[in-house]
Amino acid sequence: MLIDDNDTDNFISKRIIELSHFSKDVEVKYSGRSALDYLEQHKEQPDLLPELIFLDINMPIMDGFMFLYELENLPELVQKKCKVVILSSSDNKKDIDKIVSNDHVIKFITKPLTEQTLVEVRELVYIQ
Repeated sequence: MLIDDNDTDNFISKRIIELSHFSKDVEVKYSGRSALDYLEQHKEQPDLLPELIFLDINMPIMDGFMFLYELENLPELVQKKCKVVILSSSDNKKDIDKIVSNDHVIKFITKPLTEQTLVEVRELVYIQ
């Protein structure tokens, strides 16, 4: 799942994921709220839950921090299945340090997403 309010970033990230055969299905959400709604609707269907969520930090209405906070209110099955990779253009060290300390976050990546960073994420997912 990609969660980002920027159409161009979502388009580029989705194409990189598809072209590198990282995932056959990519669910794109343009807000943290719509992503949480999707997770809530599919909480009883683990096969429809994303294994990875690429999450932007800076979004209107609900930013990445709030999304992670709200993720804690979803059932444990959802929390365990959905690992979060921060995909952001933010270079604010305070924000980065704060968000990577979250238990659900497995990696911070600076935009744009690349095939090499997907290799690194794949290795992390298989190790955990």
